[in-house]
Amino acid sequence: MKRIFFTIGAIIFFIIAYYLISPAFKVVELNEELPAQEAAEETLTILSEANFQPRDHKVSGKALLIEADNQKILRFEDFETINGPDLHIYLSSDLEAKDYIDLGEIKATKGNVNYEVPSNVDLEKYNKVLVWCEPFRILFSYAELN
Repeated sequence: MKRIFFTIGAIIFFIIAYYLISPAFKVVELNEELPAQEAAEETLTILSEANFQPRDHKVSGKALLIEADNQKILRFEDFETINGPDLHIYLSSDLEAKDYIDLGEIKATKGNVNYEVPSNVDLEKYNKVLVWCEPFRILFSYAELN
């Protein structure tokens, strides 16, 4: 009987470990166009930008806050990070993710990616871009928009 419980426990352990560890080895590359690339260049304005800083994991690239056709876009350029389980992109007022706006799951761990910013977001308050791991409540990296 102990052997059955041990076997079931081992299977459950390996399933959970696979879920949590396997994403780290998966690179998702995406290269989205600039939002107003099809429109005239005058409709695209860079409001702020900042380089990504590592916190718990290595990162490179920069975050740009762009206004295009009255829509605000958060753009990652030349972005590269390690993957993880259930990574989300937050606009936050702090680095602990106590007060944040969730822009959704990370689209790619490498490349150039756009995230739509809701029009009602106070970008003076929510000026930190976080790459946040939901299951572990860990900040992978961040950029502080000026």
